[in-house]
Formats: sequence, structure tokens, C-alpha cells
Amino acid sequence: MAVASSQRKRTAPLANAPTTNVPPLRQRRAWALLEKHYQKLKGVHLRQLFSEDPERGERLTVEAVGLYLDYSKNRITDETLQLLLQLAEESGLRDRIDAMFRGDKINVSENRSVLHVALRAPRGAVILHDGRNVVPDVHAVLDRMADFSNRVRTGDWKGQTGKRIRNVINIGIGGSDLGPVMAYEALKHYSDRAVTFRFVSNVDGTDFAEAVRDLDPAETLFIVSSKTFTTLETMTNARTAREWLLGAMKGEHGAIARHFVAVSTNATEVAKFGIDTANMFGFWDWVGGRYSMDSAIGLSTMIAIGPDNFRAMLGGFHEMDEHFRTAPFDRNLPVLMGLIGVWYNDWFGAQTVAVLPYEQYLKRFPAYLQQLTMESNGKHVTLEGAQVDYDTGPIYWGEPGTNGQHSFYQLIHQGTRLIPCDFIAFAKPLNPLGHHDTLIANVFAQTEALAFGKTAEQVEAEGTPDWLVPHRLFEGNRPSNTIMLDALTPAALGKLVALYEHSVFTQGTIWQIDSFDQWGVELGKALAQRIIPELESATEPKLEHDSSTNTLIRRYRKLKGAV
Repeated sequence: MAVASSQRKRTAPLANAPTTNVPPLRQRRAWALLEKHYQKLKGVHLRQLFSEDPERGERLTVEAVGLYLDYSKNRITDETLQLLLQLAEESGLRDRIDAMFRGDKINVSENRSVLHVALRAPRGAVILHDGRNVVPDVHAVLDRMADFSNRVRTGDWKGQTGKRIRNVINIGIGGSDLGPVMAYEALKHYSDRAVTFRFVSNVDGTDFAEAVRDLDPAETLFIVSSKTFTTLETMTNARTAREWLLGAMKGEHGAIARHFVAVSTNATEVAKFGIDTANMFGFWDWVGGRYSMDSAIGLSTMIAIGPDNFRAMLGGFHEMDEHFRTAPFDRNLPVLMGLIGVWYNDWFGAQTVAVLPYEQYLKRFPAYLQQLTMESNGKHVTLEGAQVDYDTGPIYWGEPGTNGQHSFYQLIHQGTRLIPCDFIAFAKPLNPLGHHDTLIANVFAQTEALAFGKTAEQVEAEGTPDWLVPHRLFEGNRPSNTIMLDALTPAALGKLVALYEHSVFTQGTIWQIDSFDQWGVELGKALAQRIIPELESATEPKLEHDSSTNTLIRRYRKLKGAV
């Protein structure tokens, strides 16, 4: 919950905090104008907006880089858009975009540049980090990834016993897992079906046990993805994988180099683990984990779909990057989506956003977006360290259509909470079985129903008994975006991911927060490291936690049979 302005506290400013002329959010002129505008617009129904402007559904659309956005079914007017665009200008969005692409260290709390855009820049591009062009380094890694991927895909890379690799298991967590899992599922249509791909992330041993239950160790390759090669969950699973392999190889440690590769920057730890550092694929501290699926973290993706398709995905990313960097804000897809999201979050009090892809291959896309959006903008202080007095990042969630229609859509249509929705659809199916018109009809029907609902008069005209009318009433006025593309190609996936990346960036700029750190994940991890030896201790440990945690530790030790 946002802290009232009268309660706002300020911490010591960060030493490297940016010096800008951007005033606090509530002091920007556009914010005050939007406050007044909201009071006028909050009771206006989408039925009225469409009735007063018959061309609204054609006018409030943008098409760029092969992506069509219909944002007409939002509770906005031309004045709303003008004021939101004014807010973007007053927030320094243009300067902030330029700073990111320029390589400035806009991740202020970690004093880092934010250059995931360099991961998909074409050869010959120039993007500087501390005065050095990083694009050649990016392509050097991509070329090594391509060479390795081709060796696995053709069977040239063999396991210790000479068998071909038929199973690839990616071990990671967070951005080292969510991106590769989502991309594999999204692009499965393009994948090599002769190879089985699985992903292990959870430190729960069941995750690993089920992943390898039916696999032959002699045909299995593990990709261990950890920048530092010290991440608790990843390295716990990696050590279990090593034991599993060595058990089958009769303890022959030389097998590790044939069945493990690393995505990391810590050569010392990689070598200590037993992996040949020639098979270590690096990335850089200017790549945040949740922005890394198109770096070496995507090695499993490249093995699955091949280097050409992977580069096509990077091309899609780059097209959206350039659109975001150069397009006027009133025709800029990520900017418009980001601003509309701010409108609902900070004026309508919408606490969640539903992302609803009508494409089964995108079943993990909402889960991927949860980290991208909530780890980025789930922040409570500004860049300067001041407590915010407004709401920041909303909760993202969703499922593929039409599954969700028989689940949570009831709450979206007739519940008491306002839930803005993003519907994602593709004109051409990848599996043309005659279902596609039915699928897309549901997209259009849902957005129409959410916007316009069904009045009491319409329900009564159907002969509905008076007592039943309130139950069958749809008030409508539920907002949505519709995003349409031609087909789910690798390039299209890149465009979609970059669309949301830059929308998140837009919102973070408005809220004046650091969208690129994630200190909120640290405390629990640090406490876990303290508790682990207390759980494993052969003797009764001295506990100095709160009474609840102490009691839980003692009960767990008793249940597992510890002394």
C-alpha cells in the first residue's frame, strides 16, 4: 500500500544517484491535471465513449514492426492520452531512453549500465559500455553458442560413452530458468523433436528427480546457468546432477566435461566443478537476469530451435528496440501500453493485470512476465531513495485462452475488482486443424463483452425473470488491450518480449524507481543460509530467531527425527 505523502520518509541519497531536473511525481503538472481529469472520467462508460466516437475502434490503434495494438477499449479519451504523454515528457522519458541505449549507469543502486538491447544489436552496431563497444563481444559469444549448438544438434558432440546427446536439461532459477522455459514452450513448433528438453529450477528435490527419471545419463547434457556459479538452488541441483551422472559412469570424473557446460562468468568455480572452461559461455554485469533470455542464458533455446531461428528471435527484439527508441510517444507501442498501465494503477487503483495469450505455445508467457514486471517495478523507494507516496508495480498473472474463460474470467467480468487485460492473438495458426476461427472469435467476443457488458434492459428483453436479472447483468466498462500479430514466429516472440520490457521501463521512469535492481529477493536468501545449518545440525542448535521461527525449526527437526 502506498504511503501517504505526510508520512513520506527519505533515506540517505545514493552516492551515484542521478542528478535530474525531474520533480517528484506528485509535483509534476501533468499529475495534477490527471487527478482532475480522472474525477471527470471515472464514471464514464465505454459504451458512451464508443457511441460519441463511431471511429474510435479504428482511431485508437497503432501498428508497427508487425504488431497491431488496439487500445480503444480502455477508459481513456484523447485528453487522457495527451495528459499521459505530457506526464511522460515531464518525467524525462526521452532522456531516460537515450541514457539506457547510450550505456549510462541507470541502475543506480548497483552502479550498472542496462544494456540488454546490446544482446540483440546487429553486427556492426556500436553500443558503448565504459567507452568500449560491446557488440563485437556479444556476437563472439553468439558465434560460440551457434557452433556448440550445431555440434549437439548434428550429433558431433557426444557423451562420455560415445552416445549422441538426446536430452538437454537446463539448470537455473529466476531469469536463468523462466526465460529459457518460456522460450522453449513458445517456440516448440520450431524445435528439434529428436532431443528432449527439460528445466530444473526448484531446490525441491522432486523437480530434479522427475526431470531425469526416464533419461539415460549417457545421452544427457546439463547446462548449468549461474552468473556467479554460487546460486544456492542452481548449484544444489547441479551437484545432484553431477552425482547422478557419476553414479552411472562409475565415478569417472572425466565424464563431467562431456555432459556439463556452464553459462557463467566465474571460471574458477566452473573449473572447480569439473566443467571445461572452454565450454563456458559468458555474459556481462549489464545484463539483468530477467532480461537475459537472449544472452548465453538462451543456450538451451538455441540448441532447441537452431542458431538461425535464435537469430531471427534476436532480430524481432531489435526491431522493437528501435521502434521504442525512435518512434514518437503517441505512436510508440511500449510507451502507450506503459502509460495506460500507469493510468489504471495510480488512478483507478487496479492492483493486477491479466495477460491472456490465445496461443497454447505461450502458456508460460504470463509466468515469465511475472518476474519481468514485478521484480522490475515492485519497488518502494525512488531513484534518490525517497519513500514513494503512490502505487508502483501491479501484480501480473494469466493463462492461455480459452482455458481461463472457464476459470477466472468470471471474476474479471462480474467481480468487484477492476482488472485491465492484455489479449494476445495471432492471425495464422501453427497447427491448422480448423480450430483457429473459433479461438479468435473468443478473443474478440471477450473484449467486446468486457467493454460493453449487458444492460438490465437487454437481459429483461430475453425474457429473464426479474429475480434472475441481477445475476445475468454484465456492467461492462472493463478495459482491455488487444495485441495481434501474423503468427508466432521466433521474431514475433522477440517483439512481444521487448514490448513488455520497454513498457516496464516506461512505467519505472514515470514512477522514478530503479527497474533494474532486485534487492527484495536478498533478505530471505540470506536468512535461509543461516537456517540451513540449524536444520542439519547433529545436536540441538542454539536458536536466536523470533519465537515463531524458533518453534518451526524445532518442530521440523523433531518430525524428521533429529536429536
